[in-house]
Amino acid sequence: MSKKITIALDAMGGDFGPPVVVPAALGMLSRNKNLHLILVGDQDILEDEIKKNKIIEGNRNISIKHASQCVAMDELPSQALRGKKDSSMRVAIDLVKAGIADACVSAGNTGALMATARFVLKTLPGIDRPAIITTLPTMNGHTHMLDLGANVDSSADHLFEFAVMGSALTSAVENIDRPTIGLLNIGEEEIKGNERVKEAARLLTNSDLNYIGFIEGDAINKGDVDVIVCDGFIGNVSLKTTEGVAKMISHYMKQEFNKNWITRLVGLLASPILKAFKTKIDPRYYNGASFVGLQGIVIKSHGGADILAFKTAINEAVLEVNKNVPQLISKQLEYLLTQRQAV
Repeated sequence: MSKKITIALDAMGGDFGPPVVVPAALGMLSRNKNLHLILVGDQDILEDEIKKNKIIEGNRNISIKHASQCVAMDELPSQALRGKKDSSMRVAIDLVKAGIADACVSAGNTGALMATARFVLKTLPGIDRPAIITTLPTMNGHTHMLDLGANVDSSADHLFEFAVMGSALTSAVENIDRPTIGLLNIGEEEIKGNERVKEAARLLTNSDLNYIGFIEGDAINKGDVDVIVCDGFIGNVSLKTTEGVAKMISHYMKQEFNKNWITRLVGLLASPILKAFKTKIDPRYYNGASFVGLQGIVIKSHGGADILAFKTAINEAVLEVNKNVPQLISKQLEYLLTQRQAV
């Protein structure tokens, strides 16, 4: 990281708040001299947490922005938007809008975060709906998938927009010139799927995007495609299913290795392999979903994120700021829309 970057952290959001956010911030600052972090939330609580973590007073790379309110994890987005204008979430996003911060990271209520970010930052020109994109582990590394819940019902045009945004972000953060794009469907054949998906496929085929066709659910973790596109309903169910399967595998592996002293011995001998396997699928290393399509960078951390996971989310924000992701999305969309009008 060469240029100075400022990230606003919603320090009160998530299941744990300051006890996770402050140590994560400290850990990031220890290895990024050009990073400045703004802790947004109750000043007294944050100052106490800073003292607990022995952050040097007067450290110019960390500051506090007081916010008198906090958005609950089960709060309705409409209530948070109307009644919590001084929440840590809203103030953090306002700092991005004002140009004081380059990005915002929050582990708070997803619906409230999306509603607030969209209201404050607005969508990029040509984008009707922002989407949620995250990184998923695969057999060949990882892939990027969107939408993961922001849009339950999506038209063919929306799916096309998701593909544009996913392609631009993946190209930037992975340094891939033309990321491959797959459209999630119930089959790979052209005749499969509903009319909305078929129309989206036609739009993608006629574009300059590197669209490879339909993919099925079992291809999500194969790693044969860089970007997976679907609506928010399907994406969210797929994501949670993948997480559930990973937990089930972990559960049964522990159960089998703890059956008796022989299996425990085998487990001990296999511990280096098991540790490497766990690291590859550890969701903490993939934490930090991006709200793409906004005129600003907002990263959603998992609500139950620990210190390591929240650091991963901050790092995602830094990466997207360095790569100017919103500007890249806007530029690619403008080019593709001009192409479509010319046809």
